[in-house]
Amino acid sequence: MKDKRSFFERLTGTINPQEVEQDDVREERDLPVRGSDRRKVMPIIEEGVPEEGELTVDVYQTPDDIVIKTIVAGVRPEDLDISITRDMVTIRGSRQEAKEVNQGDYFHKELYWGTFSRTILLPQEIDVDASEAIEKYGFLTLRLPKLDKSRQTKLKVRSN
Repeated sequence: MKDKRSFFERLTGTINPQEVEQDDVREERDLPVRGSDRRKVMPIIEEGVPEEGELTVDVYQTPDDIVIKTIVAGVRPEDLDISITRDMVTIRGSRQEAKEVNQGDYFHKELYWGTFSRTILLPQEIDVDASEAIEKYGFLTLRLPKLDKSRQTKLKVRSN
């Protein structure tokens, strides 16, 4: 008969490591990443060379703007490259790890270090010239004013 699971195991959905058979243990990079899983596992392209990381973002709209928010903690503003067109935004950057600790001395390592990028296709066209990017306390906010295609203006005819 199985022992009763502890409160922590029931709360987090974990299992007791003593109950896991050796065949059930897989390397972390072999785990599938589902759409709702926030933890991204970096695939290995070449031996020891990780693929570029992908930023997590929130994208929403207000009546006048499309707003993109992301966390860029540990990245200097001058190390961010933000490219925008009327229908697309690309955010690129790099987070450099301080080499204070030897790899063998880590007990747990989840922070992402290296280059990252994210391209977001916008749901409608924006005014590129009026767009702004603000970084505060490691939080990047892009404000992208929507173009109003239904807006009409009257042109006055001048005579020469």
